[in-house]
Amino acid sequence: MATRDSVSAARVEPAPVRIRRAGIAVMAAALWFGSGSIVEAQKAIRIGASVSQTGTFASLGQNQLRGYRLCVKYTNERGGVLGRPLELIQDDDQSEPANAASIYERLITQEHVDLVLGPYGSPNVEAVASVIEKHRIPTMSPSGGTTSIFKKGRKFIFQVISPAEVYLEGLIDMAARRGLRTLAVLYEDTLLTRAIAQGTLALAKKRGLEAAVVEAYPRGTTDFSALLGKVRAASPEVLAAATYFDDALAITRQARDLNVNPKMYALTVGAALPRFYEMLGRAAEFVYVPSQWEPELVELRAGGLIPIARQYPGAKEFVEAHRREYPGADLSYQTTAGYAACQVLVEAVKRAGSLDRDKIRNAILKLDFHTVFGAFKVDPDGLQIAHKMVVFQWQDGKKVIVWPDELSPVKPRFPTPPWSQR
Repeated sequence: MATRDSVSAARVEPAPVRIRRAGIAVMAAALWFGSGSIVEAQKAIRIGASVSQTGTFASLGQNQLRGYRLCVKYTNERGGVLGRPLELIQDDDQSEPANAASIYERLITQEHVDLVLGPYGSPNVEAVASVIEKHRIPTMSPSGGTTSIFKKGRKFIFQVISPAEVYLEGLIDMAARRGLRTLAVLYEDTLLTRAIAQGTLALAKKRGLEAAVVEAYPRGTTDFSALLGKVRAASPEVLAAATYFDDALAITRQARDLNVNPKMYALTVGAALPRFYEMLGRAAEFVYVPSQWEPELVELRAGGLIPIARQYPGAKEFVEAHRREYPGADLSYQTTAGYAACQVLVEAVKRAGSLDRDKIRNAILKLDFHTVFGAFKVDPDGLQIAHKMVVFQWQDGKKVIVWPDELSPVKPRFPTPPWSQR
């Protein structure tokens, strides 16, 4: 059963709790992000979404859901859309693609939602995309990073984040400029991480790095000793692992235990969470992590390194609002991408002037727009072509942006020292 989200109470509930709330969207009692008017009680525009709150993607899925909720809350406090409030109707797909597909089918055909926002994770996005296409309902995807999703002739799903193939572009660039020539790539053999690995290998080849080890592992793998043994035997200068959260933790712990110590070591996705460092401590030091967005970008404004107000309009206010609304909760790029996906959809509805799905689709295709997450623009296939990534390194327990150079307040700590010296 879907949950009607009372956004003013914005907290991500434990997944087993599924409460159908009566009434329509939240009528905010206080204004947020500055001045604005309170939405009058009237028929809500209903937005459906399934986001993983349990299972493999739970931590990151909950972050994405917080972004959706914050955007709905903010939009309602500013007057809604087309003079109507928004109502978020959510469900938990438990990180299972088949569940996600059936939930969207129900949201569209039985709940009769007006709009939808995408699920978390490329496997779920791929499963949902066919449902979206069948019903011709324009959908923003804040976490579908796999290019193949958008290269199948689909017309109604649109990418918010940078494609998977460029996730480790910064790592390869930094390695090549430092004269490194050998690379090992490990990856979970699922849609997004497979694409990250393939893109990384292509980038490495262009920059003159040779792949000494390329190994895939099944989802749910916990013992990486055999794979890391191959890496240790090959002794590459760079190790790049396309991971989620649990495997990022396990690979790092086991690399330490096996004394696998390349000059540069990078992980993806889950390694960006504060919990990664909390659980590993000094073992997380020197790890490079690509990211679609980081709160630290806002802090760079004081140094005048980037025009935050232009490239990430509203980002400072967004960070402050998240801290007020969810004290102590992770604020990751998944949160901000979720918020931006909703921002783009709201903007497209405004420009379309109606809920006509073809008009909204056409408005999305014409957008050249900046959100709290950064630039948004898609090609005719719905593939993101404007957003830029960053790479940070864990330094003294903090995320420090080290790539690209123009956004980097300090240089990377290179090379990685022995485990005993961290």
